[in-house]
Amino acid sequence: MSFFTRAADKAGLLGSIVSAMGCASCFPAIASLGAAIGLGFLSEYEGVFIRILLPVFAGIALFANAIGWLNHRRWRRTTPGLIGPVLVLTAVFVMRAYGERSGWLLYPGLAIMLATSIWDLFSPEHRVCPTDTRESGTGNLRKG
Repeated sequence: MSFFTRAADKAGLLGSIVSAMGCASCFPAIASLGAAIGLGFLSEYEGVFIRILLPVFAGIALFANAIGWLNHRRWRRTTPGLIGPVLVLTAVFVMRAYGERSGWLLYPGLAIMLATSIWDLFSPEHRVCPTDTRESGTGNLRKG
């Protein structure tokens, strides 16, 4: 399950970034970066990216981090892992519901997602061991 959550987190991050790069009118700063690396052709699919792909990939990252929390129970890692996709999803909602640019939510969300993914690459999280050894059946055994 750990490999699945790590792969889903990275896929959600990459998909969210590429989807945002395809929306020049919505997120001009990241779209110009996308055009600079040769992704300018994505601008014709802007509607699909905003309405479908960006929320789907952010949702995948959110789901993967939530499952990761269930496996590891580490709030220090889970909190930024959940905040990033929630900011991205909020940016999409604000843009779709109110028709306003929401880069002030999207860019920090993507940055938090990127930082959390890099953190996870260099320092993968391990499951928290139970603190009470009597529950796990490996308590103090007397020799003799």
